[in-house]
Order: sequence, then structure tokens, then C-alpha cells
Amino acid sequence: MLASVAALALSGTAMTVVADAKEMKAAPTAEPALLQEWTGPYGGVPPWDQVKTAQFPAAFEAAMAASKAEFEAMLETPGPISFDNTITASELSGEKMGRLFSIWGVYSSNLSTPEIRKIQGEWEPKVSAFFSELTLDARYFQRVKYLYDQRASLNLDAKQMRLLERTYDGLVRNGALLDAAQKAKVIAIETNLSKKFSAFSEKVLADEESFILIDKDADLAGLPDTFVAALSAAAKAKGKTGWAVVNTRSAVQPFLENSTRRDLREKVWRAFTKRGDNGDANDTNATIAEILKLRQDRAEILGFPTHAHYRMADTMAKDPDKAMDLMMKVWPAAVARVKEEVADMQAIANADGITIAPWDYRFYAEKVRKAKYDLDQEAIKPYFQLDNMVAAMFDAAGKLYGMSFTENTGTVPVFEPKVRTFEVKRDGKLIGLFYLDNFARAGKRSGAWMTTYRSQHKLGGKNDIVLASNNNNFVPGADGVPTLISIDDASTLFHEFGHAIHYLNSDITWPGLGGTPRDFVEYPSQVNENWLLTPYILNTYAKHYKTGEPIPAALVDKIKASDTFNQGFATVEYLSSAILDMKLHNRATPVTDPAAFERDTLAQIGMPKEMVMRHRLPQFNHLFADDGYSAGYYSYLWSETMDADTWAAFTEKGDVWDKTTAERFRSMLLATGNETDRIEAYRAFRGRDPDVKYIMKKRGFPTGE
Repeated sequence: MLASVAALALSGTAMTVVADAKEMKAAPTAEPALLQEWTGPYGGVPPWDQVKTAQFPAAFEAAMAASKAEFEAMLETPGPISFDNTITASELSGEKMGRLFSIWGVYSSNLSTPEIRKIQGEWEPKVSAFFSELTLDARYFQRVKYLYDQRASLNLDAKQMRLLERTYDGLVRNGALLDAAQKAKVIAIETNLSKKFSAFSEKVLADEESFILIDKDADLAGLPDTFVAALSAAAKAKGKTGWAVVNTRSAVQPFLENSTRRDLREKVWRAFTKRGDNGDANDTNATIAEILKLRQDRAEILGFPTHAHYRMADTMAKDPDKAMDLMMKVWPAAVARVKEEVADMQAIANADGITIAPWDYRFYAEKVRKAKYDLDQEAIKPYFQLDNMVAAMFDAAGKLYGMSFTENTGTVPVFEPKVRTFEVKRDGKLIGLFYLDNFARAGKRSGAWMTTYRSQHKLGGKNDIVLASNNNNFVPGADGVPTLISIDDASTLFHEFGHAIHYLNSDITWPGLGGTPRDFVEYPSQVNENWLLTPYILNTYAKHYKTGEPIPAALVDKIKASDTFNQGFATVEYLSSAILDMKLHNRATPVTDPAAFERDTLAQIGMPKEMVMRHRLPQFNHLFADDGYSAGYYSYLWSETMDADTWAAFTEKGDVWDKTTAERFRSMLLATGNETDRIEAYRAFRGRDPDVKYIMKKRGFPTGE
């Protein structure tokens, strides 16, 4: 466990905290409550009802002290070095820090406040340095190296051998063979990076908390009544009269799709795409340049030609060129499709006397959708009630994997009143507790994500019940109207739930083999999206929120007919971000002018002028809020290639609910964590490597067949 927590810290994803100097000195000798073992049902649950922000500083100080004590005790174990007193001991350590990180992660992501951000900014470097020093401690590496060198004679089983080899390789990759001066440089870089990550996150969040206030009825032209009500509620929440378009995707996208006011579409689009790029105190461009320089310095010290090579050393793709090759197989077809989409839109826009600009794309795409398929997104939305879609994703998991979800909201503490909880069983056996935080609010970071407060592993006999959560940013319904979501939102719901299914079905022994490579992580979640638009789900759960009538078959047919509609836009929007990520990090000379690099590189690859990247560099949290997806944003496409190939395995059976295929998928790919090489696991499931033709077919692109 300690090794896993340290790895998170080194990757820049560690949760971090802070304290006032006086509080540090006056820290009580008793163990802080946030470190204590969780009590209650389900093997213990986070005590959200007892948490106060002021508790974190002393808790983190004590957690670091406890981790250090465990670490030193392991190093000083008497007798010969063994797998049990080194690897197993390390795997079992760090529980207090793990519990604290679980709680802090929610406060920094779901409940952020100026006080939390101050804590984050002050202490993140300290926590990063602490874990860097533990990971690079020569005494620990000597023990691991001794075992590694003797591994053939240790009588280890296959999983123990994989854990030992991965532990050794990970330590070497992160600098264990460096001399003392080089290690000090790495620690200094990690510490400095953590400062920059925190600064980047704070600046982007500050821009996302801004909003555009509408105060005239005429400015609401084209907006659906349910969306207008949501904008009104957002304004009230901010103490304003009128309608507030908050600067987050969940509010901006429906505005761009529906508003007939082109001037306001442009205003909203510019505010959203210029997050972190306004030349003010929240501008992130200088911070990005500093991060890139630090990353390349670290890569070179660690013996890698670029940051991309460093980050990809432990992925399925391994080589930046291999990832780029996959992206460039798809890119030309995606750009070609965008040109076709723009031509269709321009034919309609000509009547309005305009030339398609980026703030027009979503608006005219909806007009094309209606003209080509007689399909209006707003005609679909009344059938996609959020609560029904939650029930649908639970039902799908039951049909596929024998899982059941029984709501027990109110029986365990939650961190926000609107969070729902569900008891999870598989084939009648209790396997987890699921937390669902669906709604956007001030202080909650944008996007959608899954996390676990406790992951499964058999070591130590305590972690058999998973505590998993999904976090979304849907705009809640107002004035008694249920929350209605788009098909895209429903797909996001199923996507994040796919992550939860992955972890809830985990059946591993060693926590160090619980995480998977970055380019595998998105695979289970993307597979789960496929069941959303199946006939069973639509006929059973897509019911009109007023009448309760199921979605008409004719409307379902239209949805199916438009299945590949706008895939050029969706693919280019994503791929442009992924390609820039790789080009940004697969180079020995760090970029010093991110704005110029973004502009010039997009021009080089032929980015259509009518659209913009899904994540422009100044707001690209995946890359610059931590190291997590840096040189790794390609992983969505890598995973989707496996996803499309996996969906073919179901469709080839003639029944997408085929339980034999679902059980093979669950037992061979979901349950096994990283106990075996993920490529080998996929080959065992499918009988071969994934075929790129299926993702091309899925997106409606030519396959060359």
C-alpha cells in the first residue's frame, strides 16, 4: 500500500494537504480522527459527517509520520531479507495515509474552497518531497534489488514474481540507480512540479467559476424551457437575478447547440475556450512552459530521451511512435469527415448569410441532424431522465455480470446531501458500496470521474468490500422538473459507471497489482457505453418524464440511423488534443511558447478552422494538473480500439447480453487488475490483438475493405 501511495505522489496525482505553522507545532499527540480505522457497515465507511477542513493539516503531518515509522520498521526488520518482510510488508503499509487521501481527494475535487486550495498549494510540495524521498531511499532499493537478483530461487508464484519485477522496474525507472546528487535533483523537480500542478489547477478552476449573466428574455432565444430553468437556478445560487451560463462544459455545450443568438454563442464559446488564456492572473501559459521544462529535465536525469518515453515505459503501447501511428491512422479520415460535415452545415448557414465559425458548429450540426434524420436533440431529452438512466446502468450490470444495486441513501454518511449510495452485490454476495455524486456545483471540478475510497485486495484479509464513487457535473432540473440529460450525458454516465464496474469486480491479492496501465484504464469504461442505446435499455428506461410513455420506435430508429452522425467533429475534437499532447512531450527541447506551439502544430496537422480542440493547452487539466495523462491522452483511442473490438465479440454472438462472453470479459479482463500483462490478457480473451477496423466502422469511417 505504501508503494502504491508513493507512486501516486511521484506521478503528481497524490492528494495533498496543508497546515498552518502554529497548528503544526500544536498538533495533538493523539492520532487524528481522519487517520483512524473506519467504522460502521461495509467494512467501515468514510466518516464524512465528522470531517472539517481544519483537521487536515495535523492529519497529514501525523500520516507522514506514521508512514515513515512503518517504512523504517520494514527496513530494520531483523533476520535475512525476504519477500514477506520487504515486498509484503510494503504492500500492507500506508493504510492510514490511504484513508486520508480518500477523504482529501473528495475535498480537493468535489468540495473545493479557497481554504482547501490554500492548503493544497502550501502542502503539495511537502507531501511530494516526502514520498519522493521514501521511494528513492537507497536502503529500500537494496532490499528489493537483493530479492530481484535472487528471484529465480525464491519459489515465488507467478503473481509474486510479477509484483517483485514490477516493483524493481518501477524503482529503477524513477531513479533508484541514480547517485545521491541526481536523486536530490529528481526530488527537487518533483517538488517543484507539484507547485506548478497546484497553480495550474487553481487558475483553471478560477476561470471555470466565472459565468456570463443573461438579464433579458430576448437573449434566451432558442433555449429549451428546462435549460432556461436550470440557468435561472444557477443565477440564484450565485445571488444574481437572471440566468447564469456557468463556464463549464455542462452549461456551455447545450447553450451552443440551441441558442439562436449568434453573438451570445460567440461570447460563451470564447469565454469557455479562453479559460487559462486571458493574459491575466489566471493565465496558465507560463506555468505550462515551466512544467514542460521540469518534465524534460526529469526525463533526462532518469535516462529517457523525452518525457513521453518516461511516461510510456509502463504502458501497453510502450513507444510514443506506436501511439502516434494509431492516431494518424484515424486522423485523416476524421478530418475528411469534418469537411463533409461543414459542407452540410454551410448549405444551411448560407440562408442565414454566415460562414461557419467554431461557435456555430454545434448549432448548425443540430440543424443538419434534424434535416438529415428528422432528429431533434430536444425531442430526445425528455425521454432521458437521469434517475431512469441510473436505473438502466444498474440493470445492464445485472444482466451482464449478475450485479445488483440496492439504494441505501441515508444509512451511511455522505459528503454532500444530494449524494446517493447503493449496496452492491454480485450473485448475492456483498462486494461493495457505490456513491453517486451527479450534480455540478461551485467548488467541484469540471468533467466526470470515478474514484475508489477503498479498493479490493485479499492481502491482509480486510479489503473485500469496495467503496467506489462516480462523480458527474449534470445541471439539475429546476422548479420540480426532473433532471433531463442528453444522449452524450447518458453516455458519460455509462462511461464512468464502467470504471466503477471494473473496480467493483476486482479479485486480486496484491494491491501493487491493482492498477492498470494508463492506456488500459479507459477500456472497461468505454466498453460499457455500448449498452446505452441497445433496444432493451431504450425500451425499458427511456420514458417521457411527463407521460411515462416509452420512447417511440420511430425515434429510436432515427437515433440508430444517426449513430455515426458528427463523428468527424467528435473524433477531431479529441484527437487534436491527443496529438498535441504527444507532440508536446515527445521532444527533447521543451516548448517555451505554448500558444505558438498550439497554433503552429494544429496548422501542420490540418486542423479544420471551423472547430477547436476539446481541451486547449491553457485549460488541459489532464496534462497539467498532474502527470496522470501527460503523454497519455492517446489512451482513450487506444482503449476505444480494444472497446470496438470487444463489442464485436458480443455482436458476433448475436446477443449483446450473452452471459458467457460477459463472464469471460469480467473474469479475464475486469477482475484481474494488472496481475498479468494486459496485452496478453486481451489476447486470451479475444484470441488475437484488437483490430483497428472495428473502431473505424464504429465511427463510420472507411476501413479499406
